Amino acid sequence: MITSIPTQQIRAVYNNTTIRVYQAYSDVIADSALEYQTFVAPPFKIERMTWIKPSFLWMMYRAGWGFKDEGQKRILAIDITREGFEWALAHSCSSHSAPNMSHEEWKQLKNRSPVRIQWDPERNLLLQPLPYRAIQIGLSQEAVQLYIKEWIQRITDITPLAHKINSLVINQQMDEAKKLLPPESPLLGI
Repeated sequence: MITSIPTQQIRAVYNNTTIRVYQAYSDVIADSALEYQTFVAPPFKIERMTWIKPSFLWMMYRAGWGFKDEGQKRILAIDITREGFEWALAHSCSSHSAPNMSHEEWKQLKNRSPVRIQWDPERNLLLQPLPYRAIQIGLSQEAVQLYIKEWIQRITDITPLAHKINSLVINQQMDEAKKLLPPESPLLGI
């Protein structure tokens, strides 16, 4: 039986206690994060919104497999607590206003919400859009503080993995590339 994937579904590498998200950074920020196993300011800018992505292929699209630019050349896998991830979702609002919402209502909602949710087309190995969406979660204000001080459990540099998969895709070795993809599953219980 063939089942379709829902238009909006969180898919990730996760277990009972953690969920993996991805971010791409410069060498300076990545090296600091790996050394301290969290993000430290400086070089990390706590006052800026930081976007976390549970989808490996969406991260590869955003960072061009780590080759897009110097600011996104290092791909980090960040294991955070499920509790933190769920808190972020519970304290979020969409990055776009709802239909029929006034500018003032939208501004008030954004001011109350330290987290933004955005759904963008998921990507395949060729980084082409798929008909369903991947979630991005923007953390700001208190959410960034919780992220760096409480939620992060482990940070791993997966840039070599990204480059290896990209190389296989370039050489049209798609089956081998698929075998190396992180095993993302629909997130249940959220």
